[in-house]
Amino acid sequence: MLSLEIVHALDQNIQEIAADVVRMLSLVRESCQLAKRALIDGDLEAAAQCVENDHRVDALQEELEQKILTVIARRQPAARDLRFLGAMHRALSDIERAGDYAEHVARTGAELATQPPLKKYTDMQRIFVVLSAMIEKTMQAIAEGDVGAAQQGLTMDDEIDDLYQQIQRELLTYMMENPKVITTALKLMNVGRYLERLGDHLENVNEHTIFWLTGERL
Repeated sequence: MLSLEIVHALDQNIQEIAADVVRMLSLVRESCQLAKRALIDGDLEAAAQCVENDHRVDALQEELEQKILTVIARRQPAARDLRFLGAMHRALSDIERAGDYAEHVARTGAELATQPPLKKYTDMQRIFVVLSAMIEKTMQAIAEGDVGAAQQGLTMDDEIDDLYQQIQRELLTYMMENPKVITTALKLMNVGRYLERLGDHLENVNEHTIFWLTGERL
């Protein structure tokens, strides 16, 4: 049976890890904001900042992976605590990949900044709004152990998927009507794909969180 001292240390470790995972998500949210500025406003400085921000996400992932494995080895957690550590360990790679996709959007935005815009980015702007709300709910779910917030975050990805399909159809129409815009349209299709994949990874984080809180795998 674990001593009270070990239990207290484990609780503290879990609180610290939860706070760091939320901090990692906050960095990804910042990366999304920078990517939006790079794409919508052609802000080259924002694109550069997004690349730099992604290095911070990567470093935090490495640190947290090691920390989680150390806690498992030293504290020998069970039941819900073990589910939390396992779920967060799996979530780290999804959060890191979400940051990568934000960086891809920022880099492509920097490339497109040198050209006249092909179209208004109305649907993409909406995706950024949804992603921001999705990250907020994901952070709330982990920080507060709120399964309802995780479920809300999970379902937000449906709107992103619908917007992505709409963007792809519209860009295909542009390319068929004017072959001269194919290169630009393909880059924008890639941006749509990056944003859609970013949402998928956040969806995965919420699935991991729901497993931690309920023991249910989705």
